[in-house]
Amino acid sequence: MTATPPSAVPEPAPSWPESGTASLPAQPGPRSPGAEPVPPAGSGSAAAAPGVAPPRPVPSATRALPVWAALSLVAVAGVASAAQGAANGELGVRVGAPTLAAVVNNLGGTLLVALGLVVLPSMRTGLAALRRARLPWWSYLGGLGGAAIVVLGAYVVPVLGVAVFTIAQVAGGSLGGLAVDRAGLAPVGRLSLTGPRIAGGLLGVAAVALAQVGQPVGELAVGLVLLAVAGGVGVALQSALNGRVSAAGSAAAGVAVNFVVSTPAVLLVAAVAGALTAPPPNWPDAWYLYTGGLLGVGIVAGLVVGVRSAGVLRTGLALVAGQLGGALLLDEFLPGGPGARRAVLVGAGLTLLAVVVAGRGTRRR
Repeated sequence: MTATPPSAVPEPAPSWPESGTASLPAQPGPRSPGAEPVPPAGSGSAAAAPGVAPPRPVPSATRALPVWAALSLVAVAGVASAAQGAANGELGVRVGAPTLAAVVNNLGGTLLVALGLVVLPSMRTGLAALRRARLPWWSYLGGLGGAAIVVLGAYVVPVLGVAVFTIAQVAGGSLGGLAVDRAGLAPVGRLSLTGPRIAGGLLGVAAVALAQVGQPVGELAVGLVLLAVAGGVGVALQSALNGRVSAAGSAAAGVAVNFVVSTPAVLLVAAVAGALTAPPPNWPDAWYLYTGGLLGVGIVAGLVVGVRSAGVLRTGLALVAGQLGGALLLDEFLPGGPGARRAVLVGAGLTLLAVVVAGRGTRRR
């Protein structure tokens, strides 16, 4: 699943054991302009400790999309993310348990993945390629980041309010995006930590803060704010790891792995919270409240495509731009909506500018 706060939103890098990467072929995978190739173990690079190699770009049999096309798809996925957040939020309110809405979301996505195994050859061949790729085990854990942010949102938003949670999550996503791009976790390889990339991340956070003007603010609990920031970092890791999986297999395989990992985690949290053993709720009849899984599949697919071409930071910023644009549409056209707000429009425009600014940092390297 993907990171969608209930609003309209959406480090030093670790070194990984060489045994987890030694089985990867030596040739580099596709890299964005400006990406640094990650030196293999034993190359004499000062960045690698003896016996430890940083993650390498993942070789891929398929070409990545041009950056502009990939980021356009991510922005569309951001619009879907805004719709998913609205649907899941309303469903959670109507059934009286936000975790049940997350369960419905993930089960719907998992059912679509099961259908994809039957009708999509690219999913079957991609999963077969993953078995041959022998990626390190941690590469498959991206879905946990999406599960974590949804669960955090269910419990943190009522305390912090939508605005603070959203700003904290995007701040964590920008920090995490800079870190995982620098570490080379995404399939494009290492992207330098340049001034324009840092400026792009900061501009994205400022744009989201502007877009949240007028939204309710709850209790400013520092611990919960830090949890929301950590959730944003988890989303960045989710995007990077799912991107590695999709590069080694296929985009459809990356989506499948995401839901296979995230759904059990969400079910476990719901069980611990007692949502699965409580009396059955009165499920609403409105069909659109159950579209979260379908939208989630599209969102995750957009993210894995974006990360392969543009890295995690720019992909995350493009997603947020789409989310703000989707929020604008929902506010304007939903019955009883508050109408389009100028702050959201300006925030969406500034976030798109942040995508461009961060890209300048990539091209210069």
